[in-house]
Amino acid sequence: MSDQDLAEKLVSVLQRPDGNTNLRPVHSIGISATGFFEPSLIARNFCNADHFCNDRSEVIVRFSNGSGAANVHDGWSDVRGLAVRFHLSDGTDTDLIAMTLPEFFAPTPEGFLEFAEMAAPKPYHGQTPWQKIAGLLQLILPKRDPYPGETISPDDGAIEFADQNAFAQLGVMQAAQIGAPVSYVREAYHAVHTFVVTGEDGTKRWVRFYWQPIAGVLKTNPAATPVDDYLRQELKDRLSEEPARFSLMMMIGEVGDDFNDSARPWPPHRKRIMMGTLTLNTVPEDQVAQCEKLSFNPGLLTDGIALSDDPVLQIRIKAYEVSSEWRGATPCPFSKG
Repeated sequence: MSDQDLAEKLVSVLQRPDGNTNLRPVHSIGISATGFFEPSLIARNFCNADHFCNDRSEVIVRFSNGSGAANVHDGWSDVRGLAVRFHLSDGTDTDLIAMTLPEFFAPTPEGFLEFAEMAAPKPYHGQTPWQKIAGLLQLILPKRDPYPGETISPDDGAIEFADQNAFAQLGVMQAAQIGAPVSYVREAYHAVHTFVVTGEDGTKRWVRFYWQPIAGVLKTNPAATPVDDYLRQELKDRLSEEPARFSLMMMIGEVGDDFNDSARPWPPHRKRIMMGTLTLNTVPEDQVAQCEKLSFNPGLLTDGIALSDDPVLQIRIKAYEVSSEWRGATPCPFSKG
């Protein structure tokens, strides 16, 4: 199967039965915000990309829920997304796409497709108290109860895939326990893939980026009945009163780290560089043109940042292009980096 065919198959498989083909197949529900990025004083030493060398770059971002459902379920446990587009001084753009999960589910495009196929939502039913007790006696954690109105879920298929593939176990376990945030700006977001940055002195480094919220991470009460729709209004209310900020952190890989497997996290003691501050202050009124029709892409890079050889990153670039074309989004000023 060619990369193009694989990307098309992925986008098709990721489309949920309760989704909408006019929306993204995953991260369907979202909201955009605008603001600016200011690099730290040492950022250019590690990466000579435009937005790390200029005093300020304007940005537009899109926060999102991970699900491909067309209905809003903010209170459900779900991976969240943050896509950031930096507007550069020469009129071009570069994107950084991140999610609240710090690793991916598979190390190869074929594994990613198999995961997507097995994790397709299926009818979801809770367990009786006796079934839960029987499972606990066998040291098996009970299934969570369905959320109000939840009839299908990817959980069973994802767990079955993880049972068969050790590389997916960490990601699936963390996704199952990830919870729901009180705000989109109270989450940490990880770009998961490795990129190659070039410093001011020409030194190349293999790095991974993540966003750390200045306000700190805070989840909703998992024991409370989930609220379906609150995150978008919360962001509007918050930014009408004060800006929200994130620190962009860059982790530097070392010998022995796997630069091409996004399913394997790096050791937590790797050196981290604070690369700058993202400030968000406005929610655009036109959320169709300035959110739903935007086409972000992890391959939209600029000089100073290059792709690693991570094969999942390569196929995601093509899948984003396919998704954008199929849903009739505004074509992005794409660059192969």
